[in-house]
Amino acid sequence: MKTAEQQEENTLFVILVSCVATIGGFLFGFDSGVINGTVDGLRSAFDSDSMGTGFNVASMLLGCAVGAFFAARLADKYGRRATLITAAILFIVSAWGSGIADSSMAFIVYRILGGLAVGAASVMTPAYIAEVAPARYRGALATVQQIAIITGLFAAFVSNYFLAQTAGSSTDSFWLGYDAWRWMFWIELVPAGVFFVALFFIPESPRFLVTVGRKDQAMTVLTKLYGSTVAKTKFMEIQQSLVSDHQPKLADLIDKHSGKVRSIVWVGIGLATFQQLVGINVVFYYGAVLWQAVGFSESDALLINIISGAVSIAACVITISLIDKVGRKPFLMIGSIGMAVTLALMVFAFASAQVDINGDLDLGELGTLALIAANGYVFFFNLSWGPVMWVMLGEMFPNQIRGSGLAVAGLAQWGTNFAITMTFPIMLASVGLVGAYGFYCICAVLSIVFVAKYVYETKGRELEQMQG
Repeated sequence: MKTAEQQEENTLFVILVSCVATIGGFLFGFDSGVINGTVDGLRSAFDSDSMGTGFNVASMLLGCAVGAFFAARLADKYGRRATLITAAILFIVSAWGSGIADSSMAFIVYRILGGLAVGAASVMTPAYIAEVAPARYRGALATVQQIAIITGLFAAFVSNYFLAQTAGSSTDSFWLGYDAWRWMFWIELVPAGVFFVALFFIPESPRFLVTVGRKDQAMTVLTKLYGSTVAKTKFMEIQQSLVSDHQPKLADLIDKHSGKVRSIVWVGIGLATFQQLVGINVVFYYGAVLWQAVGFSESDALLINIISGAVSIAACVITISLIDKVGRKPFLMIGSIGMAVTLALMVFAFASAQVDINGDLDLGELGTLALIAANGYVFFFNLSWGPVMWVMLGEMFPNQIRGSGLAVAGLAQWGTNFAITMTFPIMLASVGLVGAYGFYCICAVLSIVFVAKYVYETKGRELEQMQG
């Protein structure tokens, strides 16, 4: 039974504006996943070694780190929507440029521009959703961001697979004489264009409007979102939560009494870092390389990526339905335990594999175990750390430091992502799959301890109740 206030609420409008914001998540996923099927094309086109290939793949992540850091700060000054519009423009430029690049340097520049967009979207989309959605289903809507990311990855995998199949391989010529791997990037122009146009039809975050003193606009947006009764109460709560009389700044992350970085910031950095240390993006970025390394063909490897994408979406659907009932912390704990176990099984399979005459691993009967464990690992990640980390970063910080907190956590997340992605080809060549996945397994075990000791529950709490 809905209360009178809930009946006034414009739930459909809240969902629609949240869905527009999550197109940024879709592009985040697509831009991250499209590289998976282009590695052979990049290696061939630019004649790069394992180090160079690693940097071509990881270069976007440098832009992501910078984009996440500065987008959150710029959003405090110019607004959440304006920042997302800028990201949409960068997505368009990067998609076109990455496909047309005729040198490794040009490719890296365009990928870094795309990284700026991905970094901005990664922190601004969950922040925007958290700031427009009611607390009772804020977690579910913010989790849609992860479904959008996974759907973007899935769409990139499907697109890569069919383009490679149609052309013959990713390095073969396709439409208009351009190689298939270049078209893999150009496909992104369609959703990027839709995102750019759609952003002009959603309102600015009411919490941002209150912060910068645009109170009449804030009341208009709040009324459209929640109805007149709740809008007045919410407006007062937002004002009261902004206890400082200055614009948000990085210095707010320092506790005035102790002179130390606020504990909530360290928790945010820990969440952001562990999400990457478990190695998930090695599967996303190098999935085709991984499965080819253990004996699968390029076609089979790209098909396995599609299966992983479908498993990821299924996991996120479960999270959406339960996160506002079960809470955030239980999902993180289940995910950490599940990832530790499945990564251990993958390490066992790789360690027990035979080496053929070419020096490649031959999993034999253990191939099935490795494949099931890998998809189990993807399932547990997308049930937990994938969506829940972004949900928590979007809602755990008090209003005054949300932008700054997201900036620092986003920088940590993408910086760690870069380090993990850049080092995987090197680890593959030096310590092999066993060493690489053994490291990710250890990190998954450590994340269990981190969640148990430092993470607190945010389920059902209004943003104005968050403490720093």
